[in-house]
Amino acid sequence: MGGVRYGLLLLLIAIGLGLLAGRVVTLHVIDRPFLQGQGDARTLRTDTIPAHRGMISDRHGEPLAISTPVVTLWANPQDLPVDDIQRLMLARGLGMELDALNERIDRYAEREFMYLQRRLTPKAAKRVLDLRIPGVYSRQEYKRYYPTGEVSAQLLGVTNIDDAGQEGLELAYQSHLAGTPGQRRVLKDRRGRLVRDLAVLREARPGGDLTLSIDQRLQYMAYRELKTAVAEHQADGGVVVMMDADTGEVLAMANQPSYNPNNRAGLDPRGLRNQAIVDVFEPGSVVKPLAMAAVMESGAFDRDTVVDTSPGWMRIDRFTIRDIRNYGKLDMAGILEKSSNIGMSKLVLELDDPLVPEKYRLLGFGESPGTGFPGEANGSMPAPVRWSSSQWAALSYGYGLSVSALQLASAFTALANDGIRFAPSLLRLNEPPTGISVIDPAVAHDLLRIMEESVQPGTGGRRAGVPGYRVAGKTGTVRKSSSTGYTEDAYRSLFVGVAPVSDPSIVTVVMIDHPKAGDYYGGAVAAPVFSRVAGNALRLLDVPPDAREE
Repeated sequence: MGGVRYGLLLLLIAIGLGLLAGRVVTLHVIDRPFLQGQGDARTLRTDTIPAHRGMISDRHGEPLAISTPVVTLWANPQDLPVDDIQRLMLARGLGMELDALNERIDRYAEREFMYLQRRLTPKAAKRVLDLRIPGVYSRQEYKRYYPTGEVSAQLLGVTNIDDAGQEGLELAYQSHLAGTPGQRRVLKDRRGRLVRDLAVLREARPGGDLTLSIDQRLQYMAYRELKTAVAEHQADGGVVVMMDADTGEVLAMANQPSYNPNNRAGLDPRGLRNQAIVDVFEPGSVVKPLAMAAVMESGAFDRDTVVDTSPGWMRIDRFTIRDIRNYGKLDMAGILEKSSNIGMSKLVLELDDPLVPEKYRLLGFGESPGTGFPGEANGSMPAPVRWSSSQWAALSYGYGLSVSALQLASAFTALANDGIRFAPSLLRLNEPPTGISVIDPAVAHDLLRIMEESVQPGTGGRRAGVPGYRVAGKTGTVRKSSSTGYTEDAYRSLFVGVAPVSDPSIVTVVMIDHPKAGDYYGGAVAAPVFSRVAGNALRLLDVPPDAREE
């Protein structure tokens, strides 16, 4: 009986070993490809290698926007511990309330991925990772940092949390600045932790760098002076645009209000707009030298022409045009110095052809500046259909059209370069640009000298003077408009200037929006800002002082 039981036991063992051997053969031979694929699917992963976004720098290589390495923490909710002690440690490490963390984990309970906190500094992320809480992992990313903060915010723009451009030049040059992420094959354990790097499938390709025309020194200085002026005059905002007179490169572009792109908490939406490029306004008297260029080129008038502006007002169509007072007889220089609307209107109405609007178009008004900046404004010019005499007159003293501060600066490069206008550029130019001849050289030369007389002691533009340098410019005071017409107590104060007159180096536009502290005339509000900005710029650029012409 014992032998039978012993034999039966051996038979059962043999059968078990046979089944086990068969199973081993099945797993290693028949099911091996399937099982190996399933195992690799659980351990082999393809990870993304983040790409470094290109740097934006000023014309001298100073960084304006850089990408710094950061760490993003994520978790697999199904692997996170359930006990309150570890969750409390995690919540404190993340700077969260325990209830908020638990609510978030519950919301993602059916998933295998959730963000805990994005774009932490490596030091802050290490504090959390050192807690060694199961289910918590890290990923390397990049965060955009702007060394100049609010000084260049509207020009540069910002990136979103995924480091993609959302505003300004960051958006305009997204395809150039953004790198191409790489891929790598890695081995991970069942909890998703990295065990070993296996191979790089594709190297990450960094984005291209961008060199702007901006001079960081001038940008800081222009922004400081603009911010001071806006605060002093209790204004709604303002703009300063400084352009290289020889190339059209924008050396400084400051806006108020502004914001800190490195900390957008409590952001004022008004500060996002690059008013110098995307906003337009009626330029008022600052365009009178440009209109006078068309008048002088007509051949019907010259610099010595005298116009009787008495009695200081005139009726055209159904409108009354006025000067501040009765200036009597004025020559061309006097018309600009006194900023006589009557003088400009009488000159233009003597012309048979629409030479002024044609000149404005040659100077870039009503057309895209071509910088590529998102939302750049074309401005507006009235269509030459059934123009009335009053419309022709209004154009001569800066009403009935709209321009941006950038367009104004570009137009005045023609007066600084013997009639050759340069298109504006926000990027540093490696070769001299080809300008467009839009004003007769002799006329441009005469107008620059007339504009110089308009900023001498005793004139409305006297506060624009720069000690040691000869400057030329024009003031402007524009009544703001609304849906119901022109307002009675809201103005824009403007000044456009060229310096130095002997060999023009910079063209600068200053616009202060709705000053409310008393003064609002361009000569009292905008001209002093030009004086400080242009004077500091000429010294920073090492432009030698020039002697006055005798």
